[in-house]
Amino acid sequence: MLHFELVTPEKLLRSEDVHMVVVPGSEGDFGVLEGHAPFMSTIRDGNIEIYKTASNQSPEIIRVEGGFAEVNEKGLTVLAEKAG
Repeated sequence: MLHFELVTPEKLLRSEDVHMVVVPGSEGDFGVLEGHAPFMSTIRDGNIEIYKTASNQSPEIIRVEGGFAEVNEKGLTVLAEKAG
């Protein structure tokens, strides 16, 4: 499982283990699974798609506006200017 955190300047919105997250990167959408190579990107306004399991056909959608995404050995952290 991939550890995923979604943080805004106000608070930590999510901290959970999921199967996959698709992030609206400034260079295009990118998906992150467990074991992804270290990576950092700015994000554009758009929707984060959270797939809780491998068989989850309809992702949970969270709207974000601006910020950064970082993938490291601990998982994926999205630092969004606004989310919700």
